[in-house]
Amino acid sequence: MIFGRGRFPAAVAAFETAVRGRDVAAAEKAFERLTGTFGKAGDKELHAAGPRLADLLAEVPPGPRAVVAVVIGACVERGAEPTACAPGVLAAAREAFESAAVFCERWAAAGRGPLPDPEGDGLGEADVERIGFEPVMAWQSVAQFEMACVAMLNSASVRRSTPGRTELRDAVTRLRTLTDDPFKCLAYALDVLDDEPFVAIDRATGAGFALRGTGIGDNFQLHTLLADVLVGGGHLPGEAPSAEAAAMCRNMPGQTSTTGSFDLVGADGEWIWNEGCPADVPVVDGVRLVVLDPPSYRRNWPAGRFFPGMTADLVLERALPAEETAALLAQVADPVRR
Repeated sequence: MIFGRGRFPAAVAAFETAVRGRDVAAAEKAFERLTGTFGKAGDKELHAAGPRLADLLAEVPPGPRAVVAVVIGACVERGAEPTACAPGVLAAAREAFESAAVFCERWAAAGRGPLPDPEGDGLGEADVERIGFEPVMAWQSVAQFEMACVAMLNSASVRRSTPGRTELRDAVTRLRTLTDDPFKCLAYALDVLDDEPFVAIDRATGAGFALRGTGIGDNFQLHTLLADVLVGGGHLPGEAPSAEAAAMCRNMPGQTSTTGSFDLVGADGEWIWNEGCPADVPVVDGVRLVVLDPPSYRRNWPAGRFFPGMTADLVLERALPAEETAALLAQVADPVRR
């Protein structure tokens, strides 16, 4: 029990027993022990606790449920098996986002004006009675669920195989239409592509390349990796990012400044904004098609991973034959003037 070792597993067991037994007083006491001992728990203790808490999450009352989800996310970040933890967390998050949308709709219907701060500023007891306890709790918990879900979705195995991702995406999308909070991190994490085919065509030379991307969080990261593979790899002329910048976009911690190598354009002629994500890139003939134009102005940004806990890669599979490139380019609209 040195430095509190052993106290966290006991707290998990007590919390589990109290929640399953519907013992509110014991659950509240065990919850305090759970959150109070978590910080001193060892890795093996966290590895065991993550799946147990995830299995319990649906039975945890709405008040502490999001905090428990964050604890599960931290267990995963310390090595707990993400595929064992993700189903419970994603399902609870979907329910929270759906219920938070109900809160927003009832708040608007009551003519209450701008939405209150999720921390509770602007909420009164009358609002809880009018709107309902669970929608209020959900509104106050979605930011915590966002953190917990991103911890799950950092894992490629979760993104590829865990059910409920589409339903959670739908719930997040609905809430985004009702509030000014974009929930950008979770929205982008749910849209991360894995083993996704891309084609990049350099408009000036007509050279085309088939690539495959995994775990790329935003288009700043995609842009840097395209430049590393195609310019840094000697396939196209231009200014390549440093090896350090490319590594930071794949699996190396940190960020470093880099300079844009292209303007990225979609098949519709619209710019592919660096601030967007790869799922925004239009699909042509089953692949996401990126047209590379010379940079219209010099752009710098901190290169790195949008999700620091998510490894990424973009690999060149082959150079395209001229006739295949020409056929794809024939489907590309003229670029929109900016």
